[in-house]
Amino acid sequence: MTSRADTVDSMRLALDSFGATVRSLTPGQWALPSLCPGWTVRDVVVHTTMIESALLGWRPGGANPFDAMPAIARELADLDDGALLDRYDTVAAGRLAELDGLGDEEFEAPSITPVGTATYGRFVRIRVFDVWVHERDIRVALGLPGEDGGPAAELALDEVRSSMGFIVGKKIGMPDGSSLAVDLTGPVEAHLYARVDGRAKVVDALDDPTVTLTTDSLTFMLLACGRIDPEVPIADGRIRWSGDDDLGRRATRNLAFTM
Repeated sequence: MTSRADTVDSMRLALDSFGATVRSLTPGQWALPSLCPGWTVRDVVVHTTMIESALLGWRPGGANPFDAMPAIARELADLDDGALLDRYDTVAAGRLAELDGLGDEEFEAPSITPVGTATYGRFVRIRVFDVWVHERDIRVALGLPGEDGGPAAELALDEVRSSMGFIVGKKIGMPDGSSLAVDLTGPVEAHLYARVDGRAKVVDALDDPTVTLTTDSLTFMLLACGRIDPEVPIADGRIRWSGDDDLGRRATRNLAFTM
């Protein structure tokens, strides 16, 4: 389990990096398409600012923070790009100050989250994942440089790791008795495993996986989040598979579990 301090540090890295990416944009880049389907770069900035604005000052047990988002979105829509960036910086600083002031007990408090009732700490980890992915929505789409490894990237990957059972069982539809290993070569080096034994579940290791996918961590995350057409990294060799060829082809084309 990721500690409170590690979670807050990762949130700081994610928010600071997102802000730096947005500050690097030229005026004409705000209106360009992002990797998030149907969204411009500005839409991504509005979305990220809106959610953190709704969570600013909120604590588990309070009114549903998502209810405030439509009004916040209307307010942000009236801001020009520079003012929107200023608002993001203010909200991000406020959120980090709040998180720095929370203790372990508050992080373990029951909380609503986008994936159901969990803890407030889990909610923050989901926010790290979301902010990290949305920065790539901007950077990868525009070809901007940046760091795709580090603690925030590792925490974002953990959100996908925890969903590997769903990906294998529901998205790929691997048959009973089969298994999948994913070897990530960097910048986050990791191994993800799932096996279907009556139902698909995440496991710690596999002796002889039915299929092994090998790719870099950024490509894997973009595929898992439905951000890129799998045919592109298949064609250019960024992702490859070994073992059962038919299942390998199916797995590589059906990793997306979130948009």
